[in-house]
Amino acid sequence: MTAEANKAVVTRFIDEVFLGRNFDAVDELCREDFTAHTWGPGPTGRAELKAAIERVNAGLSDVTMRVDDMVAEDDRVAVRLTSSATQSGPFMGMPPSGKHYEIGEIHWFRLEDGRIAEHWHEADFLGMLRQLGAMPQPGGGSAGTPAGGSGEASASGSDAERTGSAGDAAASR
Repeated sequence: MTAEANKAVVTRFIDEVFLGRNFDAVDELCREDFTAHTWGPGPTGRAELKAAIERVNAGLSDVTMRVDDMVAEDDRVAVRLTSSATQSGPFMGMPPSGKHYEIGEIHWFRLEDGRIAEHWHEADFLGMLRQLGAMPQPGGGSAGTPAGGSGEASASGSDAERTGSAGDAAASR
């Protein structure tokens, strides 16, 4: 597969799996031996990815993902994106807060035969916890308000912004 074809698969994965919560797309876009290097030791695979997406969707609403950069070479695709959501249900052990967050994320994908074989994910979870009010702000800001800000998260609304019911702040949680 070409780098452009691999980027197209990853774009579909973000749109259809992370945002669209389309479990049929998980089976179509991920290899049967899919490995997530995201949620620590324990079982990994397509069923575990689906369960992680369900957990995230139970706690988040108004999810968006804006792709800021996507780079592909050989069998690897790297994506830097900005995700945002409202915590509308229990999430990561926290009760619903009704608060909104916006964070940066990095995703690495390895593809094999046109399907995703492996996924790595890094995100600003500390920033997310601060914005949701679970951690104090640095410099004495109140919890739930971005440092030096009014509490309103901003997004640039680029053509690459994606929205949906499921977030990737998603598959790793």
